[in-house]
Amino acid sequence: MASPFLAIDIGNTRLKWALYDSARPGAVLQAQGAEFLDHIERLADGPWADLPAPGSMLGCVVAGDAVRRRAEEQIVERFDCPARWVMPSAGEAGIVNGYDHPTRLGADRFVAMIGARHRMLAEQPGEPARPMVVVLIGTAVTVEAIDADGKFLGGLILPGHGIMLRALESGTAGLHVPTGEVREFPTNTSDALTSGGTYAIAGAVERMVQHVRSHCGAEPACYMTGGAGWKMAPVMNGHFELVESLIMDGLLVIARERAIG
Repeated sequence: MASPFLAIDIGNTRLKWALYDSARPGAVLQAQGAEFLDHIERLADGPWADLPAPGSMLGCVVAGDAVRRRAEEQIVERFDCPARWVMPSAGEAGIVNGYDHPTRLGADRFVAMIGARHRMLAEQPGEPARPMVVVLIGTAVTVEAIDADGKFLGGLILPGHGIMLRALESGTAGLHVPTGEVREFPTNTSDALTSGGTYAIAGAVERMVQHVRSHCGAEPACYMTGGAGWKMAPVMNGHFELVESLIMDGLLVIARERAIG
């Protein structure tokens, strides 16, 4: 009988976790949650206190070694389970890593692409694979291009909403982080700032879609994930599938490929 599997995604702001009934794509989600990085030490005695112990775990981390070690301490303290982390490589689970230095690609980007390709193939069984654009909307925004054969062609990195607004606030007199709305024609400063940041991200994403369409000669499947993805989805041109669990999906695919569990 399969034992539970713990998937962890440590971003720049929060640690997201999900417990599944097994280490395979399509596994049943049993519990999930998120914790700000300042509060990782709460996990063992808090959200994880009543969870069944996983037989295995796999995670990705972009927040640095110190944060990773703090998470590992909680995993060992609560579950006595060895911690495994994805390190980007030249290729895995259907994705060929085209980065100049493959190991320098962000683990979250690598895992999200794997999750997206698995989803794309599952959504169109028997049909030819499509190129993809994969967007992570978090503290930073990444926009990845993948061809129909699964080769990562390259990607963009740009500031997320919060970084853009804080940069404007610190560098421009009289501007403060707004609580504005996205408008086609903003007529106040708060709406102008919110709309400007939103459309800056949308424009970068749409340019990458154009690049992939031209390079691959086909319409890409487009996926969006990340904590602020829901803010961006309504303003995007074309169809973007918003998949909250894309990184967790990727971890499940990798776990199956590595026979973890």
